[in-house]
Parts: sequence; C-alpha cells; structure tokens
Amino acid sequence: MNTLFGLSHNATLMFWTLLTIVFLIVLISKYKWNPFVTLLIAALLLGLLTGMQPMDVITSITGGLGGTLGTIAIVIALGTMLGKMMAESGGAEQIATTLVNRFGEKRVHWAMMIVGFIVGIPVFFEVGVILLIPIVFTVARKTKMSLLQIGIPILAGLSTVHGLVPPHPAPMIAIDAYGADLGITILYSFVIGIPAAILAGPVFGKYIGKRITTEPPEELAEQFSSKADRGLPGFGITIFTILLPVILMLIGSAAEIIDPNNTSAISVICKFVGHEVIALLIAAVFSFFSLGFARGFNKHELSKFTSECLAPIASIILIIGAGGAFKQVLINSGVGNAIAEIATGANINIILFAWLVAALIRVATGSATVAMTTAAGIVAPVLAMTPDANVALVVLATGAGSIVLSHVNDAGFWMVKEFFNMTVAQTLKTWTVLETILSVTGLVLALVLNLIV
Repeated sequence: MNTLFGLSHNATLMFWTLLTIVFLIVLISKYKWNPFVTLLIAALLLGLLTGMQPMDVITSITGGLGGTLGTIAIVIALGTMLGKMMAESGGAEQIATTLVNRFGEKRVHWAMMIVGFIVGIPVFFEVGVILLIPIVFTVARKTKMSLLQIGIPILAGLSTVHGLVPPHPAPMIAIDAYGADLGITILYSFVIGIPAAILAGPVFGKYIGKRITTEPPEELAEQFSSKADRGLPGFGITIFTILLPVILMLIGSAAEIIDPNNTSAISVICKFVGHEVIALLIAAVFSFFSLGFARGFNKHELSKFTSECLAPIASIILIIGAGGAFKQVLINSGVGNAIAEIATGANINIILFAWLVAALIRVATGSATVAMTTAAGIVAPVLAMTPDANVALVVLATGAGSIVLSHVNDAGFWMVKEFFNMTVAQTLKTWTVLETILSVTGLVLALVLNLIV
C-alpha cells in the first residue's frame, strides 16, 4: 500500500481507520442512516482505502459477519426465548420484586451489579446481556428509576468478569501465555475487579442515569413486560431457571481447567453441556416446562411466545453481524498489527506496557478476546525478560486493556445501543465511558497492588 502524505505505513493505516470511523459515526448520528448498511459501507471503504484487494475485502466482510453471528445469533435467539418465558410467566417480575424488597429501591442498582458479576463469571458478555435484559427492563419499570441507572451496573459486572476474572476465556488466554498462577490471579482479579465494577457500575450509573434518559425499545419492552393474569412463579424456580445456563457453563469451565486434554468421558460431557449454545438450549427447553407448562400455559401459547419474540431482535442481530464485519476488515487490513508495532516500540513498565498493547489492539479491532490473544503473544517475550515482574498483575493489566474504549467496531457496542435504545452519541457517553472507567481503574489498581505485593 502506498503511504499517504509521506506518512509511514502504520501511520497511513491509522489515518484511514480514523477517517472511516468518523465517517461511520457522522452517517449514523447526523444523517440517521441504517447502522447495518452504514457498517457494511464503512467496512468496504476501509478495506479499499488501506490497500486490500477488492475480493479480499468482500471475503473479510462476509467472513467477519458470519463468524460473529455463528454463535451470537443462536445465543441471542435462545436467550430471547428464555427472557420471553420469564416475562410471560411473571418470573422477571418475581426477581425484580424480590430484589427491590431485599435491597430497597435506593440500593437496587448495587444488587444489579452483583447479579451481573455472578452471572458473568462463566458466560460471554453477550450471553449475560441477553439473560439479564428482561430483569433490567422490569426493575426499571417497577422502581421508576432510570433505565441506565439499573442497566449500567449490570453491564459493569458482566464486562469486569469478561476481561479480568478467570475462568473466563479471555484472562485464561493470558494466564496460559504468561505462565501465571491461576489461584493468585483469581484472588487479584477480585481485589481489582470489584472496586472497578463499583466505580463503573453503581457510581457511574447513578451519575449518568440522571443526565441521559432512555426508554426500552417499544417491542422488546412490551414482550419483556407482559405476563399472564395469574400468580407469580416461585423465586427459587425462577432464579434456578435463569441461572441454569450459568451453572452449566461453570461446570464446563471447571472441566476445562481440571481436564484440559479430555481424558475422561465425564469431562467431555461437561464441556459439551457447558458450551454456551448447548447450555442456553437446555435452559430454554427447561423454561418451557418450569415457567410454561408448570404455570398453566398450553403448547399453542408456548409456540406463540417463542415465535413472536424473535421478530424484534432481527435488526439487532444484523447490526451486530455488521459490526463483526467491520472488525474483521480492521484485522485483515493490518491495522491491528500496526497498533501492536507502535506499542512494542515503547520502553515502559511491563504492567503499563501490557495494558497499552491490549488497549491499542482493542481500539483497533473492537474485540476484547482478539486484543487479549494478540497482546499475550506480544507481551509474553517481553515478560520473559523481566524476571521480577508480578505475572498475575500483568495478566490483569492485559485484561483491563482489552476492554477499554469500546466503540463502533465492537459488536457489544451495537448490542448495548440497540437494547437500551440509545443513539450512537449516547452510547459513546455511557457504554464507552463505562468500559474506559473499568479499564483505567483496573490499570491503576494493578500498578498500586504491584507496589504493595
């Protein structure tokens, strides 16, 4: 690729990337273009501007979209069915009522953070959002509190676990690459993760919830708030149903840690049922009985519920897929590598270096997992030459960097935008700031902890 205005190859890549992102934001925010179409145009434009062959750009777009939706589409569909069953049976109402009664309306947002933190341990971020969004809508409606004041703490809990807490896959990648001690890393992850989640969740949520007012998407709000005219289901069976996929995924994660080589049939079975698709499928089918037939619904009503709930999520799925396409073009165009090379040239503290590498790759590619994986490969050789480094804290710094500054190239950005019915500008002021607070707080606490231990 020819350089631009005498800039280096990496600087040229960064220039085109920045220009494309500005183009994307302006087209959606100011001119109200459909995000799905705009993301595809931006991905195509970026690929051509950075020197990719036209057919390679198309391959990247289709591969990125398909790769993103390969699992996510199934997860969203099954999770939405589970959420619909919770709503129609009154399960979401029961959980919301119990939380409000136990914590009080003034402290319910703290309960939301705890729920997000616990549910997020074995599941991917997107899965957690799908599982918990009906509860967010219901609690916000019951308490008359801002949707963001309820939702931000849950998002903070989910995101903290996604980037920092083993046995989540992202931190496990770095633990394996750096040779860190799992137990110590888990301990430090709670020491760092809990304060970060508090600051980015209940504290920031209360602040921003008073300044930005949003309402749930009308169709989703309707399907997640309606319920049959009958008594509420028991809290125990309701919470078990919503946590069933979490329990199954946790079993799968434990099997992966205990028996990574699949030496026993039990381990293989545990990993199978612990996969997010299988776990959600089992939970969705279980909900048909626990929250469906057991509540007096007949087969025709269940069929109606599970069919009608899919229509409102079609646009969300397409937008998330287009975000994945844009991300893949960023990766295949070499922008991710350019960011890594820039970071590697810096001569700084190993913890700060790990955070910076992961952060730059995250900003460039939009994927926390890609950022963690790529950064681990870059940081590991440097870490090997730093014998006095606290390896567990380097893991957590890498994880913190991998969740910074989520923006338009992140599928999670579009998921949050659509579920919380926000504009691009509002999503940048809320979700992007939340992620950045988590990331920077994680880095600061890792550096402080490094001075102590």
